Amino acid sequence: MDVAHFTHDRKGFPPRKCGVLGATGSVGQRFILLLANHPHFTLTTIGASERSAGKRYREVVRWKQALPMSKELGDLVIQKCVPEAFRDCEIVFSGLDIDVAGDIEMEFLMANLRVFSNAKNHRMNPLVPLVAPTVNINHLDIIAHQRKHYNLDKGLLVTNSNCAVIALVIPFAALQAAYRTLFHCYNASRIRSRVSRFAVLDGHLACVDVKFQSKPAPTVEEVNGALRSYVSEAQKMQCPSAPQNAIVVMEEQDRPQPRLDRETDRGYAVSIGRIREDASGIWDLKFVALSHNTIIGAAGASLLKRSGGSQRLSIGQII
Repeated sequence: MDVAHFTHDRKGFPPRKCGVLGATGSVGQRFILLLANHPHFTLTTIGASERSAGKRYREVVRWKQALPMSKELGDLVIQKCVPEAFRDCEIVFSGLDIDVAGDIEMEFLMANLRVFSNAKNHRMNPLVPLVAPTVNINHLDIIAHQRKHYNLDKGLLVTNSNCAVIALVIPFAALQAAYRTLFHCYNASRIRSRVSRFAVLDGHLACVDVKFQSKPAPTVEEVNGALRSYVSEAQKMQCPSAPQNAIVVMEEQDRPQPRLDRETDRGYAVSIGRIREDASGIWDLKFVALSHNTIIGAAGASLLKRSGGSQRLSIGQII
C-alpha cells in the first residue's frame, strides 16, 4: 500500500502534534501508519489500556499492517487514555472500542482537546458532526455550536460514519448532485443495498439496487457519467489525502474486487462497477461499490476531515 504519496502537496501548513487513542487496535494501527508519513501531522503520543501503559508500542501491539512498523513507532511509550497524557497534542485521533470510547472521548472534549473519532458512541449527538469527508465536510461548521454549548475555546469532537456505509453514501451523493430530486426524505427514490461479508483482509463490498422517482430513469451511461464527474469539496480544497477521484468507475465485468481494488487511490476512493439495468424491472439500476474499511471508512477519513476542516474559511482558525 502507498502511504507516502499524496494527491496534492499543499505548502504552508506546519505539522501539528497529534496523538492516537486505542493505538493497538485495527483502526488505531491504521491511524499510526497513515500519520507516520503525513505532511500535516507529527505523531507524538499513543494511548491504550492501563495494562499496556508504560510499555513500548512494539512490546504490546500485534502489528497487522501491510508495511513494517518503524523503529521510531515501535519505541513510542504507551500512555493511559487520559487528557493529562495528551496535553501537548493539538489533535487526537480516536480508534477506541465502543465499550470505552463514549466516556473517554467526552472527557477529552471537556478538557478542551480536539478529537476526531471513529467510534459510534457520539454519532447521533446533534452537536457532534457526523462527516463523510468526500460528501459533507461542510457539516464541520457545527463545531461552532458545539463549542458554545460546552463553553470551549478550542476543543471539538467529530465522528466518522459507519465503515460499511461509506461505499454507499459517496455514490449516492454523486447521484443526488446530478439528479436533484433524488433521496428527498427517502420519498424520491427507493434504495436497497446489502454489504457482502467475505473472508477478506480489508474492504467492504456493497451490492446496490436503485429506483428513481423521476421517469424516465437515468440510463446506465448517464449514471456512469454522473459518478465519474463527481468532485467533492475536499478535492476542490486540494487536501493532501483527498483522492484524485472520489469515485472510480470500472468497466470490467468482474470488478471491483476487495483484493484488487480496495486500495484504489491509496484507499481514499470508492470503486464502482457492474452498473446495469435491473432485468427484473423491479429496480431501475444495479451496481457494486467497494470501499476500504479502515482508510476512507475509518482512520483515513479522520485525517482527511482534519485537513479539510482547517482549510474551510468558516472554521479555518479553530481546527
